[in-house]
Amino acid sequence: MSDDWIRGHLDLLLLAVLAEEPRHGYAAIEALKARSGGRLDVPEGSLYPALHRLEAAGQLRSAWSTASGRRRRVYEVTEDGRRALEAGATAWAGFAGSVAAVLGVTP
Repeated sequence: MSDDWIRGHLDLLLLAVLAEEPRHGYAAIEALKARSGGRLDVPEGSLYPALHRLEAAGQLRSAWSTASGRRRRVYEVTEDGRRALEAGATAWAGFAGSVAAVLGVTP
């Protein structure tokens, strides 16, 4: 899927995969790929600015952890992030339903 399709929705997608469990950046990319059947492949150059933006907005918090001798920053959704995810998912469902109706397809 093209980056243009993802742009504007990446924050919501990240909140969704990080709401499942805290993850480091690469694990978030892999979760997006897995949940989308391989259709979403987010480049690291887009991922980390989005993670930092969400953290600055108070929707994520992060902490350093060490696994297999490697330091990684692990991101976790805050209560504000959970509220944003719920609101965003509701808005997205309404938008997707409207577009599907116009296109004459089933979402």
